[in-house]
Amino acid sequence: MLTLGFAYFPILLLIYLMSKKNNLPANYALPLCAVVAYFVVLLMFGQDFTLVNANVVAGLLKAWTPILIIAGAIFLFRCMEETGALDIIRQWLNQISSNPVAQLMIVAWAFAFLIEGASGFGTPAAIAAPILVSLGFPALRVAICCLILNSIPVTFGAVGTPIWFGLSLVDLLPQQLADVGWKSALINTSVAPFIVLIALSLVLKQKRLLWQNVGFILLSTFACTLPYLALSRISVEFPSLLGGLLGLVITLLLAKYKIGLSKGPEAIEVQPQSNISFYVLFKASFPLWGTILVLVLTRIPQLGLKPLLQLTEPAWHINLGIMGDFSISAALVLNLQHILGTAVTWQHSVLYVPSFIPFLVVGTLSLVWFRKKAFLRVIQQTQTSMLKPVIALMGALVFVNLMMLGEQASAVNQIGRHLASLGGQHWPWFAPFLGALGSFFSGSATVSNLTFATVQQIIATEQGLDVSTILAMQSVGAAMGNMICINNIVAVASVLSLTHQEGYILKRTALVVLIYGLFAGVVGLFLTCPVL
Repeated sequence: MLTLGFAYFPILLLIYLMSKKNNLPANYALPLCAVVAYFVVLLMFGQDFTLVNANVVAGLLKAWTPILIIAGAIFLFRCMEETGALDIIRQWLNQISSNPVAQLMIVAWAFAFLIEGASGFGTPAAIAAPILVSLGFPALRVAICCLILNSIPVTFGAVGTPIWFGLSLVDLLPQQLADVGWKSALINTSVAPFIVLIALSLVLKQKRLLWQNVGFILLSTFACTLPYLALSRISVEFPSLLGGLLGLVITLLLAKYKIGLSKGPEAIEVQPQSNISFYVLFKASFPLWGTILVLVLTRIPQLGLKPLLQLTEPAWHINLGIMGDFSISAALVLNLQHILGTAVTWQHSVLYVPSFIPFLVVGTLSLVWFRKKAFLRVIQQTQTSMLKPVIALMGALVFVNLMMLGEQASAVNQIGRHLASLGGQHWPWFAPFLGALGSFFSGSATVSNLTFATVQQIIATEQGLDVSTILAMQSVGAAMGNMICINNIVAVASVLSLTHQEGYILKRTALVVLIYGLFAGVVGLFLTCPVL
């Protein structure tokens, strides 16, 4: 019991520090909790001193994945500001519809849905948020809204990775995996209208706009989720990608022809600008469609680029002594093995992780296309914006690595099993929250599924519950946990230059996770049947 209490202590401390009245900013709270976790796993869990330190080193190195992604997103939007592309896109969106509800559904919902299906890595909120701020929406509210809406498509993430890879440690037949995908999509589709309405209510100052435009909101929501649900019957790779693409096209058409939108003057906050030619829009939107195009080309294995960017065969190798064996592949996959003489490893795919490609490449090309000599200035602006996020994310990844150290005996696994023992026959109510806990810790729905899918399977078998339904609820929970993931909160706050607001954002999104989980539990109960 004492060990269990110490397993909970670092996470409870983190929540307290980031949510109390005078909360600590993430760049202080996360390193502090990482230090606490260090002594907990060393003294209370009895982990080997060298192994603990090797995981600290690995955590510091792993932090560079989200750091480079955030830096890339900031660089891209600084380029859009320098070229004037952001202003042109803002004018075009006002041309399509000046209704704020329509603009939110186009950018924060359908467009972000598509980005999640192509990329994952928490990029949708970081990409969509600056566009909405340029339209006049409050930055803090936009951050919360984008995090909440970037949850439903996360179940399938980048070409289905959280399902087909995230559940790979569970021995499932192809039909069982397909059932998990379909049930996950069914739960999310059922819950989506409520979550979308909640997200919009948190960003719109005039709440009556929700009910005046509820027809459009529902049509736009289902424009993404119904194709997503149908596609989940065929494949687990494309529900979010193709569902988002179809949903974006349909949402744009609905907005253009004002289907389901209020026609009253109270729904119009910004007057439409003069018409923008196709070429001007095509050029200005290059950072967006160029990013999507590159992501799609590099994420779909059948196109052949993905395996090339993930080649791990070392092309150059050097021994760094006690630090380990370092190698670089032809695809610039960095690999450090035997850190501090242990089995701990680190790997980073420079060309595959969405940072240099597509953000740096597309942003630089946009500067060239617009003939703007602002590359160095944009780099300097990006560096300035990244000072605090670098500290926060290093603290976060060390914290996560330490809390997950020890596999079945890790603090995270002990917490998960304790929650499972409390659930018993009522486990369907708790299953999504275990998935969310995994995403909160790891920053990834895929890692949450890898961590807790086997635990969920054991619980389902012991309680006589349908395994595919419980695993679907795990996948849904891992997706909804995306909105409370510290990495994502730091990312969107950094892109929008929000300082000392991570705790405020976490408190708001955590409440939505609670509501989301309860709704998912209700739907899951209808799908859960005792195994005879």
